[in-house]
Amino acid sequence: MLDRAYALHDELVRLRRDIHAHPELGFCETRTAALVAETLAEIGGIAVRTGIARTGVVADLGDAHGPTIAIRADMDALPIREATTHSFASTNPSVMHACGHDAHTAILLGVAHLLRERFASGDLRGRVRLLFQPSEESADSEGKSGGLRMVEEGTMDGVDAVIALHVDSLLPLGQVTVRKGWNTAAADDFHGVLIGSGGHGAYPHEGSDPLFMLVPVLSALYGIKARRLDPVEPSILSVGAVRGGEATNVIPSEVEIRGTLRSYSPAVREQLIAEVERAFALARGLGGDYRLTIQRGYPAAWNDQRVAGWMEEVTRDLLGEAALDRSPAGLGAEDFAFMCQRAPGAMIMLGAAIDDGVARPHHTPIFDIDERCLPLGAAILAETTARFLSGRANL
Repeated sequence: MLDRAYALHDELVRLRRDIHAHPELGFCETRTAALVAETLAEIGGIAVRTGIARTGVVADLGDAHGPTIAIRADMDALPIREATTHSFASTNPSVMHACGHDAHTAILLGVAHLLRERFASGDLRGRVRLLFQPSEESADSEGKSGGLRMVEEGTMDGVDAVIALHVDSLLPLGQVTVRKGWNTAAADDFHGVLIGSGGHGAYPHEGSDPLFMLVPVLSALYGIKARRLDPVEPSILSVGAVRGGEATNVIPSEVEIRGTLRSYSPAVREQLIAEVERAFALARGLGGDYRLTIQRGYPAAWNDQRVAGWMEEVTRDLLGEAALDRSPAGLGAEDFAFMCQRAPGAMIMLGAAIDDGVARPHHTPIFDIDERCLPLGAAILAETTARFLSGRANL
């Protein structure tokens, strides 16, 4: 499988660069989806559906006479102006593939090539569902991301397992992070408003001042992690914006506070939300009031022990024991979690760092990857799938 994947290197690079040069934001991936559908049609023997979750593509290989495994790749870009000097740099102003979704899409198209060959040889039984997902980075007007939309439109119906990968621009090429258990965190946002009467800066005693309320509320928010939650449970609260007031002699009537909540445990997630409410309620004891909105985002993603074990075994067999990275999970979020709620699933991190001593972090204008990771990712996903369908995965 690895040799076959290496033979696709130039084609995978071509696809990745084409997508990179024409990035599209969430639920706007019309050109990308068309390229995916055209490529799948050229491979042949694949049933393709377009317009799934607005701009997604779903492709099926094989048939339902056996188990079904799904493989997911996200396609959307970010609202970032690219700062690289590549000949294939973004041609869309202020839009960039700064998180590697162009690589994910190219890799999954490589998987389609590899598995089509295996199905043609007759040694695979069952079905593979390729999920080319829109809008992982953002949600629509109803607060739903592409992953949730795809689940709601039935793409996970009948699926027995689901796998994915994410390139890591800071992990050395050839390294693969495989985690069992929690892999990405739940992410929720809060928007609170402290309400006072406002007034003249010379007469603060005649009204209520939301800026005065801000200090104890902020202190209470930052104290949630330290004093209200179990210290051994991973979680975080970060305030990202505080806005209020415009003039030196005017006490404002409102102050906004916005932030994010991250957690793994569903119980901790609920406790975080409750504690944020308690913190804002302090305003009432200081003569004011508050409004609070919690925007629930992606749930935490659990890497199923068995599925992660398959991917670990394949990585070891293809790349060697030394390729396995054991880094712990962080508190980043991923809407692949919605798919893991519908079937046992796992996502791995694929090392893609350029070895020149320069860090190129995700979500930055200088993000970049070593394209030699593309066949490695295709081989791992395809071999994991082939073993599952041929009954050689350890269940």
